[in-house]
Formats: sequence, C-alpha cells, structure tokens
Amino acid sequence: MNAKKAITHNLRNYFNIFLRFFLMHGAVIVVPMKNDDVIQVQGLTKAYGKNKVLRGIDLTVQKGTMLALLGPNGAGKTTTVRILSTLLSYDEGSVQVSGHDVKAKPDEVRSVIGLTGQSAAIDEMLTGRENLIMMGRLYRLTKKSATERAQELLEQFDLVDAADRPAKTYSGGMRRRLDLAVSLIAAPPIIFLDEPTTGLDPRSRLAMWDIIKRLMAAGTTILLTTQYLEEADQLADRIVVIDGGKVIAEGTASQLKSKVGKDRLELTFKDEATHVAALQSLQKMVADSDDKEYELSVIINDTNKDVKKVLDKLDAARVPILSMTVHKPTLDDVFLSLTGKVKQKEDK
Repeated sequence: MNAKKAITHNLRNYFNIFLRFFLMHGAVIVVPMKNDDVIQVQGLTKAYGKNKVLRGIDLTVQKGTMLALLGPNGAGKTTTVRILSTLLSYDEGSVQVSGHDVKAKPDEVRSVIGLTGQSAAIDEMLTGRENLIMMGRLYRLTKKSATERAQELLEQFDLVDAADRPAKTYSGGMRRRLDLAVSLIAAPPIIFLDEPTTGLDPRSRLAMWDIIKRLMAAGTTILLTTQYLEEADQLADRIVVIDGGKVIAEGTASQLKSKVGKDRLELTFKDEATHVAALQSLQKMVADSDDKEYELSVIINDTNKDVKKVLDKLDAARVPILSMTVHKPTLDDVFLSLTGKVKQKEDK
C-alpha cells in the first residue's frame, strides 16, 4: 500500500471511530420502554435536492426481535439506518428509538444503540484488546471494568488468541467480529447492523450468524440490512422490502414467500422424445415448460399427494425421469417478483 493510499485508509478508519464515539457519547443504560415497539418510523422522507431517497417509510421493530431491511441498490436502506442512528437528518415524518425522538433527543437515542456499519470502525494500529478497552473507557467505564468487559467480548467473539496482535494483521472476518464486539462494549439494548457480513467468506459469515443469534437470544433488538437474502431468511423475525424509497412489502419470510406462489415440482428429461411424452401425459398439470432444456414444472399444493400423482402418470405412460426436485419459493423469488431486479451488492 503506497503512502497516499495508507493515509486515506487511516483517515477513513479514524473517521469511522469518531462516528462511533459521537454515537455513544454520554452512553448510559436506560430503563426499557413500556411499549413493545422500540423502533417506530412513520412517514419518513429524505431528499437531496430533487432526488427523493425516502418517500414515506413506515416500519416498527418490537423489543427483542430482528427486522431485516431488504431492497435493491439505492433503495434507501443505509439512509434509513443513518437517520435512525442520528448520523443523518430527515425532512418529514416521525422517528423514535426506545421512546426518544431522534431529532429532539439525539443524545438519549445514542445512549441505547450500537452501530456496526459497512466499514470497520477500529484502529488498525491498536491490538484487538486495546481497541475494546479504548472504547470502554470512552463509554466511561473504569479501567478495570473496561479491561474485564474487553476480555468477555474477546472470548465471546473467539478473538482471544489474536487479542494482543495489531488489528491490521486480522483477517476480514476477524475485523468484522472485532467491529461488532466494539459496538457491544456497553451492552446496548438496540443494535443496527448495516450489511455486517459483506465481503466475508462463507465460514466467517456463518460465524457472524452464530454471534447475531446469541445476541437475539439475549434479548437484543436488531435492525439488519443485508445483501444476502438467505441471511434475512435465517435470522430475521420480520422483513421489510423497500424499493424507490417506499415500503413495498413486509411480513415474515414465510408470509412473503407465500405471495410469490406455491411449491413447484421441477422435472428434467433425457431428450426431446421423453419431454414431449411427459407433456402429453401430464397435460393441464404442467405450469411451465422449457423445450430446449427438456424441463417442465408442476404446481403442487400437497407435496406427498401431488408428487405421487405426477409420478404415477409418468410411470403409467412409461416416461423415464432424468432428475426431479421440489422447489419452494425463496426470498430471491420474492425479491425478483416485488422489485423486478436481481439482488445487488451495494446500497447507497
């Protein structure tokens, strides 16, 4: 890394650390809300000149649950997180976090949240332990308490062996774990995770999932934005899909999948002759057919009964099957159906 790039990289790191310090300045543990909805957003709008990024977002997150925010590139996911975490102002609407109005009482909001953004907010020249202790001290913990809390987090995030190495020597997955650990130094009851596993290999991603699941089990309220639809499927209690700055769908993963369609039995045949014979045998049962790939699909309501019916018809007609799968709607199907776009890798 040349000198110019190194300076830019370090400035970015220190800027992220400053943002984290800004967020948690004056942090204290606050008495939980009486209302179960710890995050409440109504009619949220945000524009940059003529560019309307948010066009009236409504969403709520109940205490101790996770809401996943999905949407294509430029949908407004990160903008929403920045507003909720007091880093960005908004034009119209109402935004409350733990009963505190984001505009009127930003300090109170910062006192109950933790934020892990898309870029790690750690000092790469410090060790993992030193990063944690430094943030603990900024949170006004005593030196002893900050040291003890740092050790707890190092153990929880499987960073003990690397605790006294400079963070610049950490792998991408280790840096993300350390970044999340830093955001939890004062055990905030609400966490914003803005694409926390972006760029991680599958093993590191699964490790982060495990950490996030433990946070949820402990009662932490989480708002997650992610580019990995299976991540929302695995982790979130509820999902909100936004596109063009508006909420276009919300519900559980199962509810959203049910809007796309029913399960399908997908069949592949060896050649044109068997494919044609299958079409003739199944007739009106066929929902879709691909003549070039010798494939067809059948909508099924009762998996056991309907699959048996299809196989019985093909067996009676002596039509051999090359392969067969039951396809259940996925969040990828939901995403494509609702937005007309494939999932994107970045959000502005």
